[in-house]
Amino acid sequence: MTLFGTYMVPMEPVQHKHKRRRLTKRTVEAAKPDRERDSVIWDEEISGFGLRVWPSGRRVYILKYRTTEGRQRKVTIGQHGPITAEQARKIALQWLSDTSHGADPAHKRSEARSAPTLANLANRYMEEHAKVKKRRGSAQSDETLLRLHILPQLGSMKVNAIDRRDIGQLHHAMRKRPGAANRTLALLSKMFNLAEKWGLRSDGSNPCRHVEKYRERKIERFLSNKELARLGEVLAEAERTQTEMPSVIAALRLLLFTGCRLSEILTLHWDEVDLENQCLRLRESKTGAKVVYLPPPAIEVLSTIERQDDNPFVIMGAKRASHLVNLQKPWRRIRAKASLEDVRIHDLRHSFASVAAASGLSLPIIGALLGHNQPATTARYAHLAADPMKQAAATTGGQIAKALGMIKAQDDGG
Repeated sequence: MTLFGTYMVPMEPVQHKHKRRRLTKRTVEAAKPDRERDSVIWDEEISGFGLRVWPSGRRVYILKYRTTEGRQRKVTIGQHGPITAEQARKIALQWLSDTSHGADPAHKRSEARSAPTLANLANRYMEEHAKVKKRRGSAQSDETLLRLHILPQLGSMKVNAIDRRDIGQLHHAMRKRPGAANRTLALLSKMFNLAEKWGLRSDGSNPCRHVEKYRERKIERFLSNKELARLGEVLAEAERTQTEMPSVIAALRLLLFTGCRLSEILTLHWDEVDLENQCLRLRESKTGAKVVYLPPPAIEVLSTIERQDDNPFVIMGAKRASHLVNLQKPWRRIRAKASLEDVRIHDLRHSFASVAAASGLSLPIIGALLGHNQPATTARYAHLAADPMKQAAATTGGQIAKALGMIKAQDDGG
């Protein structure tokens, strides 16, 4: 088949053997290999379409052609067996048709082989986005999700070949941990948005679209006054007996007295502590820079912490010039002694908010204390904030009813 004008002209290479016949299942399987070198059988109908037979007996369909620039190309269509002679014939015809419109199958195949994998995208995402534009803690969380969940399943796949089914299967495999599954989905969605921006996928092709998140059950655990008392006794006992590091006890007390997030306390620097103005001036938090106002008990805790000249951190770790990294293990020991096995460290933040709400503080004030950007985040404490209001309304209504004579005053003498 000869193509003219803007069409490609397939070129038949010079071989030591020149054979030409219609490539069919019978002719392909009947082709005998040369023991010394490979040979090619060219199809008698489609110019440039051939079968390469290796001395080992391996048979591969090929196509040779010239580009519009006059460059000769050779591209492998596929191995006989996985594809049939008729399938290879259809592919050859399609590729020749593509070349007539300026396409280059060999170049396209080369691009496909060199296309980045999801592992490549993950590295670029971490270096150019997460480590540059996100908080350190968030970047570390992304790295953990990639290492534990995403890369083992999708890391070797080409970025431009991953589809919604691949994402859905990974998300489904994590269904027993809906929170982690949803965070993984959100991370992948961001990565694929960047892949589009960086030209690694076509626009609007994010495979995470229409993959529904799992419903997460928010667990709100608040410590009661009795539970707080038990925790206080255990912390005091650990301090007296020195069974826990002083930094562990100080960290837990600061979490209780400030409502801060764990990462905010563990990475707190001394130059962020403003005792004169009774506040912490955090340079970095989940919601950006913020001011945390310190109650007297928190100031007392900070005042008793020993400082080291070569350590900028308030909550010091065992290593020199470092902060405490793992509070989970000592917390498990402490909560067990206080019979609070179901209480997470983050529940100390919830408990701070619950005490504030029960004390009559408004939701906007509580949100400001906790550093919430969205009112909806603080709304979870609405039922607690309503309790003091109900009590106030009951007291006021009772006084009015008493004045109206609807409630008879009780005699002091009984």
